[in-house]
Amino acid sequence: MRSYGFLARGLAAASLTVCSAACTITPRDGPIASTVRSSADVTIEPAPEALSFALVSLSPSSLSIANRTTVGATPAFRSLVNRSGGSQGRIAVGDVLAITVFEAQSGGLFIPSDSGSRSGNFVQVPNQQVDASGMVSVPYAGSIRVAGRTADQVGKEIAQLLAKRAIEPQVIVTQVERHGNDISVLGDVNLATRFSLDPGGMRLLGAIARAGGPRSPAYETLITVQRGGRTEQALMTSLVKNPSQNIQLAAGDAVYLSREPKIFMTLGATLPPGSVGGINNRRFPFDNDNMTLAEAIAKSGGLDDARADPTAVFVYRMESRRTLSEMGVDTTRYASDLVPTVYTVNLAQADGLFLSSSFFMRNKDIIYVSTSQSTEVNKFFGMVRSTTAPFYDVSVGAATVR
Repeated sequence: MRSYGFLARGLAAASLTVCSAACTITPRDGPIASTVRSSADVTIEPAPEALSFALVSLSPSSLSIANRTTVGATPAFRSLVNRSGGSQGRIAVGDVLAITVFEAQSGGLFIPSDSGSRSGNFVQVPNQQVDASGMVSVPYAGSIRVAGRTADQVGKEIAQLLAKRAIEPQVIVTQVERHGNDISVLGDVNLATRFSLDPGGMRLLGAIARAGGPRSPAYETLITVQRGGRTEQALMTSLVKNPSQNIQLAAGDAVYLSREPKIFMTLGATLPPGSVGGINNRRFPFDNDNMTLAEAIAKSGGLDDARADPTAVFVYRMESRRTLSEMGVDTTRYASDLVPTVYTVNLAQADGLFLSSSFFMRNKDIIYVSTSQSTEVNKFFGMVRSTTAPFYDVSVGAATVR
């Protein structure tokens, strides 16, 4: 009897010694928390006051106001809409022009009296490139400013200048090569390109088509247009759904496409990472430009039946003061235009499912599913069982030996 008790105490002491040694020599990824805290020269403790936030229960009215703000926050062109390019078809510095002069009959300035010596009643002036000052030279008409003007305007001026010397002249000016009215399309496209603006103008979707189209889905493609030192942005889906967003381009515009995926995160009592389609994280991308809360929960695997509290599903986001004020929330205590906000919905009720299927998610929203109280109780009893079981096994074993 005594020998067995002595042996048990010896084994316990040996176990403590081995555990202490193992805790010392076991490899770690880095220093433990106590080491970091004790090594700091200066420690800044958390602020005593808690972060203030607004808690809003989803209802038909609050959902409508929140969704209106979500849709309104979608990038879209504003100042560029309903504006003409302003320079389509106009001559620019660097363009190459072909000038053809027609006369009504022979014996004029360009056509000899003996019409049999040549065919036609016109003469082709050698092609000229518009110089840095925006000028070209025409025989007997002199230097003419052409930059910023249309080919038709230049042709009429040349005809007027030649009218006193040529017989009823008519002039046709053609832009053989365009170098000054370039449009650049680059970024997340299949073939970055630079081309001259057509005389009839070009819209944004046509320019993107010339670049081979976007490589990413439309709901993840952000279009940036740079014009005159200013930039505006729009989502690709905005161009497809709203024809007014398919703006007219201007000479010198730079169009840049970038992939800007929207994501949301799920925390709490949802399925563990890796259990949904092999995705080993809790960060999920949107499947379209407007994803609802129900779709987001379904994409992340849904609620964990063994742990989740369906009456306590929360969405964390930064909401505008104006939106909260429309909902009737007192925002006087908040100084910033963006207020930490938590939306809550009860999925244990039928209307909660309808509300969640209409509530639009935003980029970087956090979905948190609270753990049910019964789960916490089960955890406690599980810890008690795991702690007392070894003692029970030892006592049973000792009784058996006796």
